[in-house]
Amino acid sequence: MSKQEVEWAAFRAASDRIAYLRANSHLPGPRSNLELLAAAAEEVDRPWADEWAAARVGPDPTDVFVISVALVALGRFAAAGSSDPVALLRRRAADDQWRIREAVAIALQRLGDDRPDELARICVEWSEPGDLLVARAAVAAVAEPRLLRNQAAVDDALEVMDRATQLVVSSRDRRGESVRVLRQALGYAWSVVIAADSGRGWPRFVAWSKRDDPDIAWLVRENLKKNRLVRLGLTLP
Repeated sequence: MSKQEVEWAAFRAASDRIAYLRANSHLPGPRSNLELLAAAAEEVDRPWADEWAAARVGPDPTDVFVISVALVALGRFAAAGSSDPVALLRRRAADDQWRIREAVAIALQRLGDDRPDELARICVEWSEPGDLLVARAAVAAVAEPRLLRNQAAVDDALEVMDRATQLVVSSRDRRGESVRVLRQALGYAWSVVIAADSGRGWPRFVAWSKRDDPDIAWLVRENLKKNRLVRLGLTLP
């Protein structure tokens, strides 16, 4: 069995599932238990997910993990056709805790596994002018290789990349935390989309590279460092 399957079986068998999540979250620590996160999110029911997805983070560092499981589970319920989890996911995309913001992106990817058109619609909407942390969730969600398997998905992702990059350029507070977080996401996300379809992605990236802007110059350099682009042998004109 895979590690995720092992975690799923153990989680199902646990007499106290919240205690199990807390004890096996790997938090505090540099990397949470992503296999358990994915497995538990496929198992929990909707009332539990609704309650914990809206919960506040308390003093226990493992609270973040329990909330993250609930958020990813909401992505599963959205994938099954429910639209009401999306508003809460959007609110938590701007959370102070970076792990919770990341859980929102994972939730959107879970939605995209089953409903790619709905993922595209949400991410394009989230990358409109507004909260830059919400746009960051959209960028992180579409920059996932397993979701970039056809031309339509790549085109949708590139629209999100363009919109989010423009948000950085248009920001009045370039030194703000939200700009920094969005810029960091764009610093790798462009390379993921380009690697999925360089014929479609590279020309858009080249066009941005010609902009005389320090933040654009930074994200261009960061993406060009990524091995996925280095292997393609792409060079700027």
